[in-house]
Amino acid sequence: MTLDWPLHYEVVAKCSKSKGRASLMRLPHFTVETPIFMPVGTQGTMKGLTCDQLRELNCQIILANTYHLGMRPGEDVLNKAGRLHKFMDWDRGMLTDSGGFQMVSLISLSEVTEEGVRFSSPYDGRDILLTPEKSMQIQNAIGADIMMQLDDVVDVKVTGPRVEEAMHRSIRWLDRCIEGHQRKEHQNLFPIIQGGLNLELRTKCIEAMVKRNMPGYAVGGLSGGEAKDDFWKVVHHCTNLLPRDKPIYVMGVGYAIDLVVCSALGADMFDCVYPTRTARFGTALVPSGQLHLKTNQYADDFRPIDDQCTCLTCRKYTRAFIHSLVGKESVACYLLSIHNIKYQMNLMTTLRQSIIDDRLEDYIQQFFLKMFPNKDYPSWCINALDAVNIQLVT
Repeated sequence: MTLDWPLHYEVVAKCSKSKGRASLMRLPHFTVETPIFMPVGTQGTMKGLTCDQLRELNCQIILANTYHLGMRPGEDVLNKAGRLHKFMDWDRGMLTDSGGFQMVSLISLSEVTEEGVRFSSPYDGRDILLTPEKSMQIQNAIGADIMMQLDDVVDVKVTGPRVEEAMHRSIRWLDRCIEGHQRKEHQNLFPIIQGGLNLELRTKCIEAMVKRNMPGYAVGGLSGGEAKDDFWKVVHHCTNLLPRDKPIYVMGVGYAIDLVVCSALGADMFDCVYPTRTARFGTALVPSGQLHLKTNQYADDFRPIDDQCTCLTCRKYTRAFIHSLVGKESVACYLLSIHNIKYQMNLMTTLRQSIIDDRLEDYIQQFFLKMFPNKDYPSWCINALDAVNIQLVT
């Protein structure tokens, strides 16, 4: 099947050593520069932040959650409001997940059949059937630039026949999603490559889904507690086989190390709740790793979180001030969310520029030296980067 999707992907520069690439992804609402990290705004908002603040932080595309938006405010309200971009005053890129991840996160509340996923709503306990067609209907009401297919998600640590069953069902459900998608001229649909840690199953899934000629592809079913050596090998395998003229999205990735390594492995897009969730626990992201500002060592530390950061939090407030608020005042979460999102945006901007300048290896070497000054790098990072001809400083 051939469809004219509303997405134009242009590779601007390629790393001469690795699979890293810098690209432009032109979407209906915005042109996104990749590699890109997408903060997660489950209910159409980043906790505590306005859309104006997200624009100031250089957020180009955000992720919203189909399952939760389908519950609240619901399709009717979204359709009446002119879809989510208008409803929440967001004029940039947006991606919606399919609701399928709740098969894992709400496993005690869900049952999977060929028809779809039956949920017991965590909001009011009522019975809900999420089918591929229903997922498309909700995502069409939301109006995101990129929609994800409903896939059959199994915990990455599961092995045996269930993994292959989920992979084949995801292919069948992709066809139902394509058929059920009613706004093909306005919204893109990405398939999700499944197959667990079995590279042969991943290959079969890629071969089947690439035949559908979709505008981009996602690697799903990772970041669920699997060994990191398994994680990078799946990403590396998939980016080797997926079309190089379309964006590749590795779902659920948010740790800085993972973002850097997966970009070198050839991935373009990432998402995670990590920067805002960790902010709620008083943790700030910095080039050396993390600052746990709840601990008493910061009670009289009057430096900014990061003196190289230009965010509002670092310009105006000290570690000591934030320490005094963590766990007591919600403004601490707000200030840390601003900083952590800015950190992620800066990371991706500088990473992208290093690809354009063809100095990705040097960038990665310096990044890892800041994170691991004793050069005690995680072995999986050494192995993953070695697979794409990038060596760390020893």
